Amino acid sequence: MSDALTIPGWNHVYSGKVRDLYRPADGGETMLVVASDRVSAFDHVLEPGIPGKGALLTSLSLWWFHQLSGADGGPAVANHLAETPAPAEVSGRAMVVRTLEMLPIEAVVRGYLTGSGWAEYQESGTVCGISLPAGLANGDRLPEPIYTPAWKAPLGEHDENIAFDRTVELVGEGRAAQLRDASLAIYRRAAATAEARGLILADTKFEFGVDPDGVLRLADEVLTSDSSRYWDLAAWQSGTTPAERMASFDKQIVRDWLAANWDKTGTPPELPAEIIERTAARYRELLEKLTR
Repeated sequence: MSDALTIPGWNHVYSGKVRDLYRPADGGETMLVVASDRVSAFDHVLEPGIPGKGALLTSLSLWWFHQLSGADGGPAVANHLAETPAPAEVSGRAMVVRTLEMLPIEAVVRGYLTGSGWAEYQESGTVCGISLPAGLANGDRLPEPIYTPAWKAPLGEHDENIAFDRTVELVGEGRAAQLRDASLAIYRRAAATAEARGLILADTKFEFGVDPDGVLRLADEVLTSDSSRYWDLAAWQSGTTPAERMASFDKQIVRDWLAANWDKTGTPPELPAEIIERTAARYRELLEKLTR
């Protein structure tokens, strides 16, 4: 799965589904996070990758980190970036970051009803156990954004939706509340920024870590087309069917193709060239719409 590079001065220590991690060969306190072109869906890494994806997602993460540092007029959100440029070998698709104690929580925020949330709502009127009003349709905006955390499973295992009480057990009451409040606040800021650019941020997931001083820091990728669902605002307002309303700028193209062509057993099929090209185009378009 890994396509990790040999980078002078850095030792490769880990490869996740889509990123490779390195530590300084001299034992320094930073880490190098390299975004690959690998793409994952339904907890599987797919073949082939999306050309240029790592650079696109890194550019978008860095832009969002800058916005959330106060460039959008809001309070600064502490993040994991270090003031060190990435090595030339991975320039444009890597970040040098602080070493943090990462929390085992995927901090998911949903502002719209879709995906696995829609499937659960149809059965029980809930999303991750949270009761919602009756009569909602696929793609509807929720009355208020909801926080639906997940336990971040080790590589090869499935992430698991968990109740807020379980996050208290995992990280303590104070930290769990801090995670929830920070996630909802960041989502609202980002959703407003996206809407001003003709986009809907339907949902997203954040990851956080704690530095040696106990400061909670936003980490990993943030608000990218891999970690979020983005829709076209005009299409959502005028669409009459879910497909028309949820014109997406993310990897939904990959999810939809895979769901139609794989029963989620065994090895996933290879992605067709047309799916790869369409996904890459949507990633590029999202970056242009947000950052222009």
